[in-house]
Amino acid sequence: MDSRSGVWVLAALLGCATAAQAGGGYVYRAPDGTIEFTDVEKTDPDYQLVRRVDLDDRSSLTIVSELPSWVKRPALYRPIRPAPAPGNRVAYAALVDQVAQETGLKPELLHAVIRAESAYDPAALSHAGAGGLMQLMPGTAERYGVRDRFDPGQNVRGGARYLRDLLQMFDRNLQLALAGYNAGENAVIQYDRTIPPYAETQQYVKRVLQYYVEEHQRSGTAASLLVRR
Repeated sequence: MDSRSGVWVLAALLGCATAAQAGGGYVYRAPDGTIEFTDVEKTDPDYQLVRRVDLDDRSSLTIVSELPSWVKRPALYRPIRPAPAPGNRVAYAALVDQVAQETGLKPELLHAVIRAESAYDPAALSHAGAGGLMQLMPGTAERYGVRDRFDPGQNVRGGARYLRDLLQMFDRNLQLALAGYNAGENAVIQYDRTIPPYAETQQYVKRVLQYYVEEHQRSGTAASLLVRR
């Protein structure tokens, strides 16, 4: 993409309709002058709000996915809008049970992550490029041998293996594993193996844990922060 088209794409992004309702995103100018796009409203006064955009507008997501490399788009900035009552849960219940058996994870945990990441939409695609039921980034998919991120079986198996590895990396601490799934394991390590101080990541961990409890209530089993040994 040349500089002229890059300017056109940015101009198109900044011209998107304002969205005050749920599903809104924000375009900020960072202190170093770079442009950041996020679905989390910032409270840092050093970040200047440039424009609000509608994340539910497919054209907005397309524009964001095509942003040039000089626009800062951290992977942790993902529009995560879980559905209160996922419509496709039953359709993927057998797959989740099978992958849980294969990886030693609890099916309730996989359901909680899928619910938070994509609300059971196998075609979900975030503006950062994460795709599928468990919202795998291209690099993560490649790491776990996932050739088609939008194939439910490949996606859930890849996401579950990544989550299992994060649990092993962080000594079976589910909160840290979830933080790593959202922001990347390096972010957790960077902050001395604690949940990074990112508003989205902190909200994500709380949301998945809440869904985890709800999934256990649904299945009639006791919730635990640990996976099956």
